[in-house]
Amino acid sequence: MSKLKFKKVSIEKCSFHYNIETSFIQELNERGLIKLTFFQKNHYLDYKQLTALEKYIRLYFDLKINMEGIEAISHLLLRLEKIENEKKQLKNELTAVYKTLDLDIEQS
Repeated sequence: MSKLKFKKVSIEKCSFHYNIETSFIQELNERGLIKLTFFQKNHYLDYKQLTALEKYIRLYFDLKINMEGIEAISHLLLRLEKIENEKKQLKNELTAVYKTLDLDIEQS
């Protein structure tokens, strides 16, 4: 019998714990917002994705944002994260250039 490589929780347990339908979790998976693993006739969610699931639950049930809105928000947040990472990388590169030129960053 093979074992799951990472810690996972069944979507049935998730739906019971969060008091939601399994269809909600499956729809998030179908839209690419989370990734489910199928193993021995059950769908599982990696523990690392529970934070994302909780965020989507709050958006959908508490803030009444529909799935299309959740997809748009998720897409924008990913773009923002990418831009922040690029900004950090460019700042590090600029700092390295200033150091090689023996310039003080604060003077520029």
